[in-house]
Parts: sequence; structure tokens; C-alpha cells
Amino acid sequence: MIHLDRKLAPSDLLPQLERFWARSAECIDAVERSCPPGSASPVFTKRGKYTAQGWTEWTQGFQYGSALLQFDATGDERFLELGRERTLGVMTPHVTHFGVHDHGFNNVSTYGNLWRLMREGRLPTQRWEQAYYELALKASGSVQAARWSRTNDGTGYIYSFNGPQSLFVDTIRSCRALALAHQLGHAMMGERDQRICLLARLIEHATNTARYNIWYGDERDAYDLAGRTAHESVFNTNNGDYRCASSQQGYSALSTWTRGLAWAMLGFSEQLEWLSTRADAELAPHGGREAVSTLFLKAAQATCDFYIRQTPTCGIPYWDTGAPGLARLGDYLERPADPFNEHEPVDSSAAAIAAQGLLRLGHYLVHDRGELEAGSRYVEAGLTVVRSLLEEPYLSSDPTHEGLLLHSVYHRPNGWDYIPPGRNVPCGEACMWGDYHVREVALYVERLAESAPYYTFFGPPQREA
Repeated sequence: MIHLDRKLAPSDLLPQLERFWARSAECIDAVERSCPPGSASPVFTKRGKYTAQGWTEWTQGFQYGSALLQFDATGDERFLELGRERTLGVMTPHVTHFGVHDHGFNNVSTYGNLWRLMREGRLPTQRWEQAYYELALKASGSVQAARWSRTNDGTGYIYSFNGPQSLFVDTIRSCRALALAHQLGHAMMGERDQRICLLARLIEHATNTARYNIWYGDERDAYDLAGRTAHESVFNTNNGDYRCASSQQGYSALSTWTRGLAWAMLGFSEQLEWLSTRADAELAPHGGREAVSTLFLKAAQATCDFYIRQTPTCGIPYWDTGAPGLARLGDYLERPADPFNEHEPVDSSAAAIAAQGLLRLGHYLVHDRGELEAGSRYVEAGLTVVRSLLEEPYLSSDPTHEGLLLHSVYHRPNGWDYIPPGRNVPCGEACMWGDYHVREVALYVERLAESAPYYTFFGPPQREA
């Protein structure tokens, strides 16, 4: 269980953050040299060098979005120009990519960050440049929403690249694309000019993710542990019946793959923040603010509570809570994680994602609901995780290593992750989503520490009338 430091404040991490951004700049430059435009998208490192791994092109937005986060944190315009030029020159195919569920990853990390920076006044407002970013975000949200399967109650979900039978827990974090498209006043157009509400699709997808991919300790099945998540839910596409839980990257359908858990933690928490800026009239046709927020909050709290309980004291999880080698580690939840153990790998990328989920949930509870005690607990947990990520052995200090956040795992069942000579499990390597998300949570914490404008994917919080 994570040991909470009740005295830890965001400002306490500023010295570590200064070192972090200096190392981050070196890594961005290294990846740009080794993976220029036209080469395959970098996915994870092997022996410290970024390599590609064919599945889907879901990491390129993290590569160029990282440069934009670097500019955001440091003001170094070299990284702004890098991120902007690569977004304009490379990212267009991702906007209309009908074959993936990853639009919030690729396009919100690039077009979305540029649009947000312009809204925040960090970039000069250029009417046509802003319109270009907004058009990309509108198109991206609609393309993602078009991957739609129906369940037996008439609602639906955005299906994964596995096919129309597959609901991934990951996608809740990628629903940022639908949120931004809706926020920008866009509606998806269907047959005979039918207007399809993107907010409705976001809420239906989130509802079904919360219903089928998350457990709440209410005896749903023999393995109902509150907060446990399944990577995938499988449906009968003939009639929309739910069939079973599944996992592509976890150990089993009945254990919790911790990166999938982290996606749910962050996805539901930041959507709660976004929903709080929408008008009551917008939410009324979809059950109303109270019903929608209650469902999202239940999912966010269940998953965040599970993470706190099922993670070692330092806040860095092992890659799956049911991984068989954990039994050989003894009381592993009562001490810091050991990335160099001989039985199961840790996943620092899950920690980077989860930390932001914990922090955002805590902030929402304190500032939107006035629940100081409950919210502070999540903030303390999130800061504890971030402190661990900003230190060795997780933060890379080797100038020859292209990765920023070490000891991450991509696909343990497939054996894709590099295992150093003389070891039994992967360790010492980085991944593009881990590097991006540790930058994202570092930026979040730095803004809190400096009392800067609160950082959200949807720009300055502006409540609708």
C-alpha cells in the first residue's frame, strides 16, 4: 500500500523538477535525431535506443507532444517550433485514421496542446492557425466516435482496433478527443444528415466502460474486487450481449493490468473536471449532471482506491496485480517496488499515468465538491508517486539513454520488452507513452507549485453559462 506523506507539497518537488526538465530536453533531442520524420514511430527502448514495434501507430503524438510540453514548462521556443512543425508535417494522417481508438493520444497531445497553448495566451492568437487546430480536433473526435458498437440496451461504446466486439479500458483516456470536438461546437453527421451528439457518445462509452471494465465489490462475479479493472470487455456483435472480460496486455482477464487501471484512473478523473465546465442544459438530455458525475466519480474513486491499496509503498506498481511471480516476492506491498527483482517487472509508465489521475481526482474533490479530507488523500498519494518518478532508479541519468522514464513495460505476454543479459525480467528501458505522461504530470505539479494557471487538456477552465 502506498505510504502517504501528509507533509509533501508540490513546491517540495521544484528542485527535482528543474533537473527533470533539463534531462527531458536531452531525451527529446536524442529521439529527434534517431527517429526523424519518415521513420517508424518510436515505441520503446532496447539497450537505451528507441525502436519501433508494429501494432498500431499510437505513439507518434507522444513523441511530438513531448516537445510542446517541454516548451510549456521551460519557455524554450526551440521545442515549440519542433512540436509545431512536426504536428503540421507529420500528424495529419492520424486525424482521419479510422482504424484506431487512439485519437486522444495522438491528436490531443499535438493539435490539442497547440490549441490549448494558444487559448492560454502562450502563443500569439493567429485566427487561421487556431482554426486549423480546431478543425483537426473536430475531425479527430468524429472519426473516433464513428468506431461505434451497440450493446443490448441500445447504448454503445467506441470499439478498439481489435474489432467491433472489443471495448478497451484504455479508450476512456482517449475520449478527450470527443470532449474537445463537442466543446468546439461540433456534431458528428450520420446518414440522411443525422446529427450525432459527441457528448452523448462520450457519456455512453464511459458508462459502459464503468459498467463492464470496472468492478465495485458488489458480487458481480467470484472475483469481484472493488476497483479491479479488465483491459477488455468482449460483446456479441449480433445482439450486443456482454460475453466476458479479456486481456491483451495483462496476465489474465481476472487480474488487473496496472496500466489499464491507470488509464481508467486518469480518464474518469479528468473527464469529471471537464464535465464541471459544461452547462446543466447540455447534460440534461443524458441523465443530468448529478447522475453523470456520480457515475464518473464512482469509477474514478474505485480505481484510485484500488491503486493505493495494491501498489508498493513508493507508488510504483508491478505490471499486473495477478502476475504469478509476485508470490515469490513476499510482502511486496509493504516495501518499495524493486525494478531489478528476478520475478516480475514493475511498470513506471503506469505510475506516471496513475499519478495524474490521483492528483486530478483529489483536486476535483477539494475544489469542486468541497471534500477536503477525501481529496487530500488522493493528492498526497499522487505527489508520493511523482516524487518516486523524479528520482533514480526511475528517472534516467545516463546521457546515452534516449529514454526519460526507466523501468516501463509494453507487452509482457508477447515478450516484446527487452530483458538485459543475466536477468529474467525486463528492466531499465523506457517507452514513449511513459516519457510523455511523466512530462505531463511534471507540468501539472509544477503549475501547482508555482500557483500558475491550472493545467487541463481543455484549456483555461471556462464554465458554460
